Amino acid sequence: MALGVLDLFSIGIGPSSSHTVGPMRAALRFVDELEEQGLLHRVRRVRVGLYGSLAATGIGHGSDSAVLVGLSGFDPETLDPDQVGPLVEEVKSRRKLHLGGRLVIEFEPETDLVLHLRKNLPGHPNGMLIRAEAGDEVIEREYYSVGGGFVVTAEELAADKDAAETIEASEQAVQQDTAAGEKQQTIEFATADELLARCREHGLSIAELMAVNERVTRTDEQLREKLLAIWAVMRECVHNGCTREETTLPGGLKVRRRAPELAAKLEDAEYKASGSLDALEWVNLYALAVNEENASGGRIVTAPTNGAAGIIPAVLHYMDRFVTDADMSDDAVVKFLLTAGAIGILFKRNASISGAEVGCQGEVGSACAMAAAGLCAVLGGTPEQVENAAEIGLEHNLGLTCDPVGGLVQVPCIERNAIASVKAINAARLAMHGDGTHRVSLDQAIETMRQTGADMKSKYKETSRGGLAVNVVEC
Repeated sequence: MALGVLDLFSIGIGPSSSHTVGPMRAALRFVDELEEQGLLHRVRRVRVGLYGSLAATGIGHGSDSAVLVGLSGFDPETLDPDQVGPLVEEVKSRRKLHLGGRLVIEFEPETDLVLHLRKNLPGHPNGMLIRAEAGDEVIEREYYSVGGGFVVTAEELAADKDAAETIEASEQAVQQDTAAGEKQQTIEFATADELLARCREHGLSIAELMAVNERVTRTDEQLREKLLAIWAVMRECVHNGCTREETTLPGGLKVRRRAPELAAKLEDAEYKASGSLDALEWVNLYALAVNEENASGGRIVTAPTNGAAGIIPAVLHYMDRFVTDADMSDDAVVKFLLTAGAIGILFKRNASISGAEVGCQGEVGSACAMAAAGLCAVLGGTPEQVENAAEIGLEHNLGLTCDPVGGLVQVPCIERNAIASVKAINAARLAMHGDGTHRVSLDQAIETMRQTGADMKSKYKETSRGGLAVNVVEC
């Protein structure tokens, strides 16, 4: 399959995968293309336009800063988050851009980077145009940030409406030689029903089936190493969120950081003896810590987006602390992420994980379903029970709007991740009490999410023009 588990879990920075990571990748991709064509050294001017949701919440999501960072040659996976502020300030103060880190050009932020608040590009709500003047040549590209940090050109989007199938297609062959010299075949599935059928046909769990598909591009050892590296970044993110000294989040809403205080309270011996719901409190902490880091521009794993980045790490931490033994922890993490990745692929293929396209049901709803599926698998669930857990997780997030106050990924986003994390755990445990048979299928729930997103007014889809965003005073 063209889309793999590691596409769903990529490392970037906050606060948004579609509005920060995506524009940064698009800008970097544009610079790389200029260099490949031998035009970079001739560029004298670059102009960028952000459209639709990218423009409406661009300032609060850091989209403008992300473009400048990408044009400067930085990749979100390796970028030090502390570099962003100084780099952007230098561009704005000097009125010069270090294009690709190699060529200094004039750059006027007010006129060369424009947010078109009332205009949309035809392909997707998150659209951007980048234009470079290189001597007599003009190079212009239309990009779309389609959720989870995925970026496609207008041509790629037109060629295949399932944009995920065009991401790095040249690097993801359907077949390749294995170490034994034989052809490694993927086990294709497009729906949850097909996924279950393939599991039964081959006698595999969902995680095992995903591992088969991943062997097309990497060995089992390489896959395990990469998944555990993702887990390490998630753990680091939780640690950072629990130990920050800053008391408020940036952006003007003056939202108070709660994770450090809650972490200290949970470690207090007197509080531990108070008879509190220990596991529930810890799950809340893990989710808050991640999303507070995301809101402050910290290093984040898209899971499958930044706006919903706290749910899977919170449930993984719950699993690690309350479910698995120490000697099986790494195996459980790999099983969890492979299973969750399979469910994420279904969302990406058949609906959307973009809040600008289908509302927060596509971000928090998909993450909740993925986390529920991963936990159910670790608890010993059959593929049918795992599918049931994912369906429960999604069904009770259907219709969820994306209405960030002030265009910031803070209210209601941070608490929403904590609530959905608990919901995912409950969904997994409910599914384990059944035998996998249920009335509403995951495919039906995903299609319902797609239809609901299509019917949802644009003001409820990451534009900050409806819902809480207009009913909560910002200051």
